[in-house]
Amino acid sequence: MATNSVPLPNEAHQELVRALEELHRAAGHPGMRKVSALIAEGDYPAVVSHEGVRTTLKGLNVPRWETVQSIVAALAAACVDPPRDPTAEVARFLPLWRAVREGEPGGMKSARELALSQGWGTNDGRWTAEAVVGMMINPFNAIEIAPALAVPHEPVISEDEWVHAGVRLIEEHGAEFALRALLRTLKGDYLGAEQGSPFGYRYPDQEAVEIHTAFRYGCDRILQRLAAEPNLLQRSISAMHVDETMDREDRIEMLRAEADVSLMREVMVASPETWHQLSEEAHHQVFGYLVKTIGPVGRFGLPPEQRFHITWRIPEPPSA
Repeated sequence: MATNSVPLPNEAHQELVRALEELHRAAGHPGMRKVSALIAEGDYPAVVSHEGVRTTLKGLNVPRWETVQSIVAALAAACVDPPRDPTAEVARFLPLWRAVREGEPGGMKSARELALSQGWGTNDGRWTAEAVVGMMINPFNAIEIAPALAVPHEPVISEDEWVHAGVRLIEEHGAEFALRALLRTLKGDYLGAEQGSPFGYRYPDQEAVEIHTAFRYGCDRILQRLAAEPNLLQRSISAMHVDETMDREDRIEMLRAEADVSLMREVMVASPETWHQLSEEAHHQVFGYLVKTIGPVGRFGLPPEQRFHITWRIPEPPSA
């Protein structure tokens, strides 16, 4: 099996690994040999050894697409509660894999793929590259369209911002892609259309996107602090246990997680070097220890550092 070694995982690779980890968990955490056997028993494009499954799920390499496709399809077929469509899951993973191989442009559909696809790929509550294009290309967000064409509203970006975004989109992905995205929006297939939002003014899962974005930003800041401050995790754990202002339900959830010995083994070795190897549950537990609260203070669309404010259990040192 041909693979490319990835000694320093980039953000796109980490995103792929996180998605594989979530799918593996949804399938019931089958063993690596079991996944390999499922692939061998089915009609999949590649035969993948148990070691190939392990290195792919752990993010130790970037395998060829046929390997990822086979693992994803087999895991999706193993999902029961709720079931998952293997074809839809494979389609979801393709841009993630392409983003690793080709960089940011690889995560975007081609103009032809956009024309043949339906919707903007936001059913899981996450922003896709196409969803961002769908928002930015929608003129509703930049101008107050004449009342005969749309409801009165307050624009969320300036006309110049809208023009600059369109120019950059054309430069990076071509005029055909930009025009097809604009046509789709103008025909009524815009973000929020199914929920009846007026011409794409509000993304229907904006709250879910906000939570996801805040968590990702918080994790990035956690890694910065863990790299610079010795014993920060241990001090934060102690601070959480004596925090009398902590929400009762949050405390119960944290203490219940602490009863999981294997989870806590992961948590206690958390560092920038091991972070991409930890489970999603461990990420959330570390987040709960270090972050007291995180919430928006700036308008939607700002960079995370301007959008969100973090209250730490252990305040940042003055030098930060």
